Amino acid sequence: MKKVLVTAMVLGMLAMAGAAWAAPPFDTTVTVTANVQGTCRFTSSGSVSFVLDPATGGVVNGIVSNPTFWCTKGLDYTITDDSGINETGPGARRMKHTDAAITEYIPYSFDYTTSASGTGNGANFPITMDIIASVAEANYMDATAGDYSDTVTLTVNP
Repeated sequence: MKKVLVTAMVLGMLAMAGAAWAAPPFDTTVTVTANVQGTCRFTSSGSVSFVLDPATGGVVNGIVSNPTFWCTKGLDYTITDDSGINETGPGARRMKHTDAAITEYIPYSFDYTTSASGTGNGANFPITMDIIASVAEANYMDATAGDYSDTVTLTVNP
């Protein structure tokens, strides 16, 4: 009987030790999150050039290379511009003669037919701005020969 009792005790202790060492499932979860930032970026800048020939006359439309930009999908954007570095008031744009000794300006019109606001479609779907610009005949008929320039800064904001 003593042998049975000792065997039972040993088996009981082994069973308890096995239960203590048995690993219950230690499951956990990992939360994975992301935040897509709403942003807009120009991907190419544009340019406008004019060939102003007083002998030909007439309104001269600019030769335009349109800028492109993109905005995060679903993000509302607004495009603004600063009217150029030689402006004389809101929308009163003008090009300055590039010779510093000549303080002469040629007014010009500059606008974009692309809506000034909209909703982005993502980086893989850039938006091309359609710029239109012109110089009236009266603004260059008596201008000093040479190069004129201005810089218009476009801003796209989410």
